[in-house]
Amino acid sequence: KLRKINQVLMGRVERSMDLQGNDFSLFETAILLEGRVNDRTSELRRALDDLQRSNAALEEAKRAADEANLSKTRFLAAASHDILQPLNAARLFLSALGDTEQTAEGRRLIGYIDDAFESVERLLGALLDISKLDAGVMRPAIGDVDLGELLKSTTTEFKPVAEERGLRLRYVPVRCTVRTDGHLLVRVIRNFLSNAIRYTRTGSVLLGVRRVGDAVRIEVHDTGAGMPPDKLDEIFEEFRRLVGAAEDYERGFGLGLAIVRRIVRMLDHPLTVRSTEGKGSCFAVTVPVVSWTSTAPARTTSGEDQAHDSLYGAVVCVIENERAILEAMQTLLKRWGSSVIVGSSADELLGALEAAGTRPDLVVADYHLDAGANGIDAILAVRKKFGDGLPGVVVTADRTAEVRRHVAAHDCSILNKPVRPGRLRALVAHLLTQRDGGETS
Repeated sequence: KLRKINQVLMGRVERSMDLQGNDFSLFETAILLEGRVNDRTSELRRALDDLQRSNAALEEAKRAADEANLSKTRFLAAASHDILQPLNAARLFLSALGDTEQTAEGRRLIGYIDDAFESVERLLGALLDISKLDAGVMRPAIGDVDLGELLKSTTTEFKPVAEERGLRLRYVPVRCTVRTDGHLLVRVIRNFLSNAIRYTRTGSVLLGVRRVGDAVRIEVHDTGAGMPPDKLDEIFEEFRRLVGAAEDYERGFGLGLAIVRRIVRMLDHPLTVRSTEGKGSCFAVTVPVVSWTSTAPARTTSGEDQAHDSLYGAVVCVIENERAILEAMQTLLKRWGSSVIVGSSADELLGALEAAGTRPDLVVADYHLDAGANGIDAILAVRKKFGDGLPGVVVTADRTAEVRRHVAAHDCSILNKPVRPGRLRALVAHLLTQRDGGETS
């Protein structure tokens, strides 16, 4: 009996000791786990600190890169403005000189000089645009745009260029409103037309619009050299130029379509191109449509531009604070048969108009004038005296969106310096004809 009792008691003692041993083991395990957790937590904290430092360094590097891009853009903008001012005066004087030059050799040399100026202008503009697009400082101003008016004015601009090449520029008038940035869209269309004329030796160029569901596709067709299929992607790369431009047409820098690709991506407008080597090409951009009415038969813009007759006898006012540009503009407009009244400010121009006892038909004003004044305020001052319907053209080397919006808000047209005489003449003639038509209707 005692042995049984002892066995029971010994069993209880052994079980008690086993339990105490298990508790101690658990305690030891817990201590080890806690140490490992602490070590792992410290490692994670160090890794997190390293990651935060790396992110901060990357953010600082990105900020520095963005600032460098902005600085580059600001430098290019300032340099372009300073270069374009004298270049503008030189081109205007050169155009006036070309009207008086009698010898074929003299006119040929003047043409070469003008081509050189044109190349400088296009290169500066392209470099500045690429810089702005890459830096992300060019923001689209999306709104409802009258596509018919946009295409009409663009066709008027390129008509003399096509005629000079012996080409027929046809366009299909359309009554349509689209949702886009009008200024950026016209840049795309201008590039399409410029390339079409450059690579077309004979035949025609067609600008038209097709309805595609809830969008419209703006197409530029040509009968030019065309491209092989394996070259269609390359043409959108920087400084890529295809052979085939007409010998008597200026070569591009290979930046135009690179800019187009950046613009359409920013606007989210699909870009398409079709081409058959030896037959021609079609470049197109698709834009959301707001309203669509109809299209009319294609018009051919060839022969003499009757609109230019409207310059003869017209009173054109010029407000410009740069004396050389003012004199060049005055000389050029007089060559085109206009009566020109000039001034360096709105007050000076109004005084000259009063002294001449005449009314203006159109005002051309530089945007940046002296004493903080601007061309819009000057045009508004003249309109206040002679009526709100007075057409206004703002000439500027400032290509920012703010200036474009300011000009458009006051129903004025804009020309960037250096001013191309042909574009100036076409725009002034168009505005005068439009005004005369509005007054007689």
